[in-house]
Amino acid sequence: MKRIFLIAAMAVISVAATAQNLKFGYVNYTELVQLMPEMDSVRVQLEAQEKETYETLGAMYEEYQTKAQQFQQKEATWTPAIRDSKLKELQEIEARFQESQQIFSQELQQMQQILQAPVYEKAEKTVADLAKAKGLAFVFEQTQMLYIDEAQGVNLTPEARAALNIPEGRTLETLQAELQAKAQAAQGQM
Repeated sequence: MKRIFLIAAMAVISVAATAQNLKFGYVNYTELVQLMPEMDSVRVQLEAQEKETYETLGAMYEEYQTKAQQFQQKEATWTPAIRDSKLKELQEIEARFQESQQIFSQELQQMQQILQAPVYEKAEKTVADLAKAKGLAFVFEQTQMLYIDEAQGVNLTPEARAALNIPEGRTLETLQAELQAKAQAAQGQM
């Protein structure tokens, strides 16, 4: 029994000693991905697709509105058979519009995932390469940590930013301001 206890104690001491030699790193992965120049290209492509989608949906909605107004104006003068036919047509247009909204939404989500996948992969590879070069055992997402002792961990964010060609003064706040200004300019054009 003492022998088993001794072996277990030695194993615990060995694991503890090994754990003390492990190096940890952290990175603001969200910042990296959102600020990468490649993500700007993704946003442009998604915005173009969204614009096209909204134009298509807008045309469908206009068709529905026109038919609905026509139905309301002429409903009293139509025979029951014509009224039923026009009502059925109106319901079909509405159903087609709702189905198209769902399909377009799913397609936009798929497109977003497809376009963003290489960006995420590049960021992950960059962080992994930096971690390996520094001999780190683990790299944690900085925004998910409750506490980070910067003296005992390695912040990979600055080096990853440089490796990913993220301009020095660009932050999530400046990106947000850029996107808001762009949205306001787009609304001004409408």
